[in-house]
Amino acid sequence: MHGYAMQACSINKGLLDMSEQNSRILVVDDEERIRRLLRMYLEKEGYIIDEAEDGETALRKATASDYSIILLDVMLPGMDGVEVCSRLRQVKATPVLMLTAKGEEINRVQGFEVGADDYVVKPFSPREVIFRVKAILRRSSETAFLSRETTPSNSIVFSHLVIENDAHRVTAGGKEISLTPKEYELLHYLAISPDKVFSREELLKDVWNYEFFGDLRTVDTHVKRLREKLNKVSPEAAGMITTVWGVGYKLEVPK
Repeated sequence: MHGYAMQACSINKGLLDMSEQNSRILVVDDEERIRRLLRMYLEKEGYIIDEAEDGETALRKATASDYSIILLDVMLPGMDGVEVCSRLRQVKATPVLMLTAKGEEINRVQGFEVGADDYVVKPFSPREVIFRVKAILRRSSETAFLSRETTPSNSIVFSHLVIENDAHRVTAGGKEISLTPKEYELLHYLAISPDKVFSREELLKDVWNYEFFGDLRTVDTHVKRLREKLNKVSPEAAGMITTVWGVGYKLEVPK
């Protein structure tokens, strides 16, 4: 058996809940060999696969159908993956895993800015892609920590920051902030345990559900973007997200 096939078959089946079986996935890439490779390994895991080779087709399919997740290449002819994700986010919150041949931070930031949930850099291992797909699908409905009761109104209120979980709305300094789904999850996760320090590894495990393949820079990039967005309306709220050097991050409540 081919090495990759052995890897794919050896993935812990327990990672895939029965509710994830038969999930529909849209694979978007202009290279047929990559689409074919991803289809082969994803179908082995029980997923139903649809394909698109350009941005226009991808956006049309993504808006017309309800996919569980979209694997979206950044470099596409015509409309690129970043624009596809940006336009999709205007009408749907379908999870998006970006595929890119570029590893520079600017490309990751662009993807996260328009609402991508994560990214994989080419060349990638099919095993890693499958693991990330499963991790995103496990959190795509509503994460375990987002379902916890925080207050009777299911809101978290600080002097400069309010998180209304029922509405998935964040206000800082009295002004509403537009956050991507993952930025919101990260902020909420920090906020339900104020003053507690979380390592990057813990955040990857609990917010991204990654235990083996997570890139620690993913956490840093999201924290940076979150601070920037908060700082535009409330430097006090932005300052609550503090870095504990050598350890990780926490949401610090002003004394």
